[in-house]
Parts: sequence; C-alpha cells; structure tokens
Amino acid sequence: MEKTLKGGVHALNCTSMRPYASLSESLVQLETIRASIAAMDDLALVARSVADIEDAVETNRVGVILGTQNSTMIEEDTALLASMKELGIRILQPNYNKPNRYACGAPQTGPADTGMTEAGTEWLEEMHRLRLVVDLSHCGHRSTSDFIAASRGRPLVVSHANAYAVCPSPRNKTDEHLRGVAETGGLTGAVMWTPAVRHDQRPSMEDYINHIDHMVKVAGIEHVAFASDTTESPATGPEVWDRTFGPNGTDQNITGILGDWFTYENRLNSDFQSLSHTPRVWEGLENRGYKEDAIEKIMRDNWLRVLSDIWGD
Repeated sequence: MEKTLKGGVHALNCTSMRPYASLSESLVQLETIRASIAAMDDLALVARSVADIEDAVETNRVGVILGTQNSTMIEEDTALLASMKELGIRILQPNYNKPNRYACGAPQTGPADTGMTEAGTEWLEEMHRLRLVVDLSHCGHRSTSDFIAASRGRPLVVSHANAYAVCPSPRNKTDEHLRGVAETGGLTGAVMWTPAVRHDQRPSMEDYINHIDHMVKVAGIEHVAFASDTTESPATGPEVWDRTFGPNGTDQNITGILGDWFTYENRLNSDFQSLSHTPRVWEGLENRGYKEDAIEKIMRDNWLRVLSDIWGD
C-alpha cells in the first residue's frame, strides 16, 4: 500500500477471488483479503461507496474496492449476488477468459464466441438491480456487444482494456464497444498490461497514451479513464509467469503473439512498473497536450462519477 500511496493513488479495484475458484474457495479468499485490509487500517479501508473513497483521500489511505474477474462462484444461483454485495463486493465481471454459464471470454473469437447466454441476461438484470458495477473487461467481442445491447443504457464499465484499433488483441475493445459503453454513461479504463498495449516491441508511456488518444476520440473525454492492472505483490518468477501470462501462457492468441522481446524481465511497460509510477501518466498526458481538467477526468473524476451513478451515492 505504501507504493500505491506514493503514486498518489487513493482507490483501487482488488481482485478478491481467483477467477475459477469455487464458492467456498472464493469466500475463504475474500475473508483473507478483508482481514489483510483490517490489519493495516492505517493505510487502507474497504470502499463500499464513493464516500468511503473520499474518506480514504482525506485520511491518506487507499480505498480498496473489492471485486471479482469472474462470476463462476455464483453460477448455481444468481441470487447469491446479493450475498456478495453484503460481503462488500462492488464490481464483478460475468466471466473471465473461459466460457461459463453467462458468456464467453476474450480468447474465444469468431464462432467460438457464442455471446451472452439467457443466464447472462439474468445475471445482468440482478447486477443492475443491486447497483453493482458490471465489468466487461474479459468478455469476448460478441459477448461484450450482447451485454451492451441488453443493458439498455444502464451504466457499464470495461475496467481494464484498450483500443482494438490500436492494438488488435482479443482482450481489447472495438470502436463500437467503446462507443457503446460510453452511450450507457459508463467508461473504459485504458490498461497498462503489456499484451494489450503493443505487440511488436516493449511498450512505453507513449504507446499507452496512444490508446488514450484513440479512446478519447472515439468515446469522448468523459468516458475514458486510467487503469493499471499492475500488482505490487511479489512476482511469481519466470517459470510460473511463462506458463500463465507469458509467451507460453494459457491463452496463446493473447499472450503468445508478442515478439521475442516479451520476456520476464521486459514484461511490464518500460515507463510504468508500479503504481508508485502513476505521476508519470500525468506527465505523459501533459506532454501530449491534455489540459489539467481533462487529466483530472481521466485519472479520477470519470471513475468517481460512474461509481456514484451506479452505486447511488
């Protein structure tokens, strides 16, 4: 948390349950994270509302938004979303990279992406009823389009993805998706994760801001935000990384298509390896010609507005 605060970051979305964990495993993981946050209450707090985030700013702490990158743990009964909310979860994705009961993931392309299911429609309606954040980051392209259409103008987010037109990764979103999310009143968080930024060489801050430029042009300044997808936890090591998120990772059409430069040592953006480097994003946007009010929107205000709209704060 010290590095996060050093970067001037006072709120973050924490993946509180591993993507494919069972319900019981997920609950154990959630309680472990909640206990960790409670043990460092001088540095962090669980953020259940925008007011909690504002409190984190005033007390120089990090407001940790508990979230998930999958909904596999509640597949047997979508009504369990209400229980997730009671436990502090505020943002969920319908699915991670593998198809599940609700939709298909980013690695499924073309006919393999069969889109949002009937159960996915039920999940979406319950998420909106509970005023939880619907996050489409890891959905496949057809699944993403289906959720946007079914949302009928109610706010959605893509918490961490980039522009497919700039870097054609299945993890990125098309211009149609960017506009569609914007039309719901939501936003897309431009992500630092290397395979979503550039493929032919190690990306820099300039490459990252190229995505922001495009997304702002397509969706509007009100609907683009900063996202890091960077962890401050100890690194897993080169062998584990290589077979998970590296060149020989599980999803070859996402991580296996980068150049030979994509090694463990070069896996992160050359200008951003930690949330402590967040001021470099401000500087990069300034150098690109963004004015202070536009940078405030990208780095903070857009997120606060959308979270307030969804949570009802």
